[in-house]
Amino acid sequence: MNKAEIETRIVNTGAMAIVRTDTIERGIEIAEGCLEGGVDVLEISYTLPNAGEVIRALNERFGNKLLVGAGTVLDSETARLAILSGARFIIAPTLSREVAVMCNRYRIPYAPGCSTVTEMVQALELGASFVKAFPISNFYGPSLVSIVKTPLPHMPILASGGVTLDNLAEWMGSGVDSVGLGGLLTRGGKAEIAANAKQITEIIRAARTDREV
Repeated sequence: MNKAEIETRIVNTGAMAIVRTDTIERGIEIAEGCLEGGVDVLEISYTLPNAGEVIRALNERFGNKLLVGAGTVLDSETARLAILSGARFIIAPTLSREVAVMCNRYRIPYAPGCSTVTEMVQALELGASFVKAFPISNFYGPSLVSIVKTPLPHMPILASGGVTLDNLAEWMGSGVDSVGLGGLLTRGGKAEIAANAKQITEIIRAARTDREV
């Protein structure tokens, strides 16, 4: 799967599960629930030391049915380890030139955390595929997307934080490219995760249809 295909899949799905898990088994359970509900993009956070093992195990188990990336990647060393483990995309809470160079070298989509329009433009100049609105999505909500995209309509935005079932349609209506979701897609058993994932995908589909009308 090449870089453009990965970027397109992230946008088409519209949501990704932000996963922090101590065990591969739990990672597989979360992935199964997400897939059952229609969410096929997972970000495995490097806040835990076993992230690379989880990424590798999920790729072996699900192949291209699942798009697995790495999150909380703060430096180029971690980015390279994640890529070697099979991460298809890299997400971070901060913007790093070194991580951007590493991702560009291996043709891996990069989504750095940005809090200002200046940072967002700098991220695009460094080759970022998306900008992660972090932590500002928690504070400004869906309105930040239209605020940014009015002067910069080409800005690809991934919202991380502050997205709920109640406001997801508003996020999608604002033109956000994808949203990151933690608890809704990682808590509870497989059935609960699948039910939430199904509701999320239905909301995304309906909101995007309404925008096209």
